[in-house]
Amino acid sequence: MPTRGLLRRGARLVRDTGRWRLVATCALLLLALFLAGWDWNRPLGSGAAREIPTADAERGLYDWRAATFAPRVAQDQRILMVVYDDQTLIATRKRSPLDRGLLARALRNMDAMGAKSIGIDILFDQPQDEDGELLSALRSMHTPVWLGYANLGDNQEQIIFEQQQFLDRFVRAARTAKVRPASIRLETDADNVARSWPVPTPGQPPLLTLAMQPSPSFRDYRGAIRFRLPVRQADGSEEPVIPSLQIDTLADPAMAPALAAMVRGRHVLIGGDIVDIDQFETPLSGRQARSTMIGLEVHATMLAQLLDGARLVAVPEGWRWLAALLVICAAGLTSLAELRWFALVPALGVQAGAIAGVPLWLQARGWDTKGLPAVGWVLGWVLAFTAIGVAARAVTSQQRRFAQAALGKYLPRDIAAQILAEPEKLALHGEKRQIFTLFTDLEGFTKLSHAIAPEMVAQLLNRYLDMLSDVVLAHGGTIDKFVGDAVVAFWGAPIARPDDGRNAALAAYAMWQAGEAFRRDLPPGVPPIGRTRVGLHHGEAIVGNFGGEGRIQYTALGDSMNTASRLEAANKALETTVLVSRDAMLLSGLDWWRPMGRVRLRGRSTPVDLFEPAPEFPVEDRAALAEILAAFDGEDAVAQSAARERLKAMVNHHPDDAAIANLLYRYEYVGEGGSYGLG
Repeated sequence: MPTRGLLRRGARLVRDTGRWRLVATCALLLLALFLAGWDWNRPLGSGAAREIPTADAERGLYDWRAATFAPRVAQDQRILMVVYDDQTLIATRKRSPLDRGLLARALRNMDAMGAKSIGIDILFDQPQDEDGELLSALRSMHTPVWLGYANLGDNQEQIIFEQQQFLDRFVRAARTAKVRPASIRLETDADNVARSWPVPTPGQPPLLTLAMQPSPSFRDYRGAIRFRLPVRQADGSEEPVIPSLQIDTLADPAMAPALAAMVRGRHVLIGGDIVDIDQFETPLSGRQARSTMIGLEVHATMLAQLLDGARLVAVPEGWRWLAALLVICAAGLTSLAELRWFALVPALGVQAGAIAGVPLWLQARGWDTKGLPAVGWVLGWVLAFTAIGVAARAVTSQQRRFAQAALGKYLPRDIAAQILAEPEKLALHGEKRQIFTLFTDLEGFTKLSHAIAPEMVAQLLNRYLDMLSDVVLAHGGTIDKFVGDAVVAFWGAPIARPDDGRNAALAAYAMWQAGEAFRRDLPPGVPPIGRTRVGLHHGEAIVGNFGGEGRIQYTALGDSMNTASRLEAANKALETTVLVSRDAMLLSGLDWWRPMGRVRLRGRSTPVDLFEPAPEFPVEDRAALAEILAAFDGEDAVAQSAARERLKAMVNHHPDDAAIANLLYRYEYVGEGGSYGLG
């Protein structure tokens, strides 16, 4: 099964990776898990400088999600912002804060209009001439009023000690059953964007939003602020989500009756809209005409969220880490599987869709995805995929080098490389092939092994087999097996080449030569060793992997193997060194052959025409020998007698050629059918 294969491959990867590479890979995987699971909104230490590296990217992606899926709503009729701006300050000849006489008149009018509650986002931290008028108005209010309050401990950039002292005195002087302080503190992230409800500071009064509309479910809420976008009108225009009025108009007694309907029953928030003061960026900054939002509107947005009961549910920490683990596992398994492109592309598409789609789906469903590490998922996936891939490739490369080295002991280097690149070329089942099969044997080695020390036997045998193996591989052959001192090899599988016949014939002769060199280079004290005999045949065989589940061997089976083995054995009786069947001779393309007659091999009834490579035998004698043997094949007794005389003369001309003498002997005792039987 694929799962079992992946687990097996993973176990092999752990086993073969090596200690230090395994430690490095585990460290990278832990880093990937951290990136994919850590809440980017939570600092690593104290201060923004200890944020995770991906925090800026996470913020940007969250802002895009929040703005894309921000609900579009009609103008909110429950809240009213009353603002003063630079024009108001110019008209009242007060820079900041607001003229308190103007504020006092506006408060009296709104109280008469029936406002539900009033929140003042203004710090009364320095004296004004109109303080008495404002305190008088506050003490007479029937509407709940919440005075903006800040603490020196968490607002050191905007308030100093003396201002704190005056603010405390003013709040105490204004405090009644209807007038109380409320915290107007807002929080921003390191990039000065307001995204979350502020964390309460010990000793501070309740947050302005919770003071104006108490809500047990929001008392401990620290999640994302739900920002909203206005509904587009038919003409393409947009009304502000939170309506607003200039404080000047509400302070004007003549205008008050006309504006009463906009105040009655509403939560009223009073604050400034001053250039470069109390301005906040929000996730909507890129979607609105204004790039910033005044603090008063942030408070109004939070109040609307509270009134709607829109407590956004954050992704539980356990779920977040589980998702991170799934991301890392998916990346690791994908890398470990080494899928082909047609399977890899869909797998990557599904994973990319999940990584990109889940945060969007959660945001669209009203979840708080502010701390969701969406960028972390991507980076974690890439890091895990790379870490596993690099480790797997390193192990695979190591295994490949080992496999190539191992295959190189049995196959030519280029064939081994081709099989590693295309494993399907090494058939996992039997298939019929026309191959050239070669058998060798070393005369007298078994007898010799009883006469010398076992260590010397092993040393001599290994050197001999190395020499013959090098010949096979140098001529593009495949080593089938070693049987004692014998070498079995073939050409034409697993990959067939046009020059297999020529290479096999050249290898057969070169192996005999290597055997002669081995004989001449024996260590002192080692008795003489006999010749290397070689048999070569071309025919059909079944080639493939054979064996049980635990052990298989790539080998060839069939009659052609038996024929080559008997050709090798026939060398002893015929006093030759290399015997090749007619089929192998014809396909070799070489012209150095001399015919060695027709024989019936041991255990065979059909005679075989034999040939021996004889590059040093005179060309004219090779031609004469072919004519002589052709005469023996005829039925003319006179011609056969003349051929016998010519063969005798050739034997006398080559007195040291035992194979020719043996050939004459055989033709003097030819059996039935004109062939000599062995065995």
